[in-house]
Amino acid sequence: MFVAVNLLISLLRKRRRQGACAALALLCTAQLAAGASAAELTVLVGDELSAHAEFVQHLRASQEPGSRFELVRLSAGGAEAAQPVETASSEPERSANAGVRTRSLRTAPANAALTLAVGAPAARAALERPGQQPLVLAMLSRLDYESLRASSPALKRGDRRVGVLLRDPAMADQLALIGAVLPQKQRIGVVATLESEPLVRELQRAAQNGNPPWDIQVEYAPDARSLAGALRSVVPRSDALLVLPDLIGDSQAATLSVLHAGAGAGLPVFGASEGLVRSGGLAAAVSTPAQLAQQARLLGQKLASGAGSNGNPLVESAAPATVRVNVTVARGLGLRLPEERELTERLTVTR
Repeated sequence: MFVAVNLLISLLRKRRRQGACAALALLCTAQLAAGASAAELTVLVGDELSAHAEFVQHLRASQEPGSRFELVRLSAGGAEAAQPVETASSEPERSANAGVRTRSLRTAPANAALTLAVGAPAARAALERPGQQPLVLAMLSRLDYESLRASSPALKRGDRRVGVLLRDPAMADQLALIGAVLPQKQRIGVVATLESEPLVRELQRAAQNGNPPWDIQVEYAPDARSLAGALRSVVPRSDALLVLPDLIGDSQAATLSVLHAGAGAGLPVFGASEGLVRSGGLAAAVSTPAQLAQQARLLGQKLASGAGSNGNPLVESAAPATVRVNVTVARGLGLRLPEERELTERLTVTR
């Protein structure tokens, strides 16, 4: 009896050891597989804009467990200083104790999965950097991209896959928002600068695809002193005003001039920034840094799967757009608008 019991105990111990070894082998295999497939993201930042900092924060927070995240900050003179590499982990204590290393921006490891540049200064530095890994240029305005395309030979080389994520929604989305808010109006007034021509062309193409087509009234203001005259000309011919994301839209003083002109004529003003809505615009189709960070990752995945291999950058406008509405302005104009969420859903459907 005792012999039988001893044999049974020995057998159970042997099976436990075999099970433990098998579990250890599976764990090692999983760790090796994770290490082999772990993605590496190198992020270049060349400024201190709050929107860019929030964008990077969302990128870091969305890293997959076991992946690597390296933040490289550029000095004002364009010099590179690599920050500690972070290894994303599902266990906070392991992430906090992750290995730290630094490396020069000028050399890229062979296993780097993606380089992502945030903003125009970082985009210029990234394009000058040698390497074959896919590159995403994010948080650029349309005019930033046009300037890079005209001045950077690296963008035209075609020896690497490049994606460009614009920070603003497409003009078609802006017109879709105006149509949802003012369904019976077709005349859209715009004051633009000479540098805004790419935006104007995009707006006019989107207007021609409208059903019915939109009537775009454009006046150009060569400088700030000409803005008042351009507004006096375009306001009487418009049902609403649209502020482009250009030198006028980026200038608080110029934007306020457009808002004052619209208020004086009883015209709603639309745009592409939450700041415009807070300052007296009726509504805007915008994209948050969190949405842009998610879209940047998806764009990087497209590049990794072979998109953009024809030598031309893969350019995307910001999507999805989120609608912001100034309820006080709507009430003053006698408009009853749908909720922001409903307007956002309409834009998603039309896209």
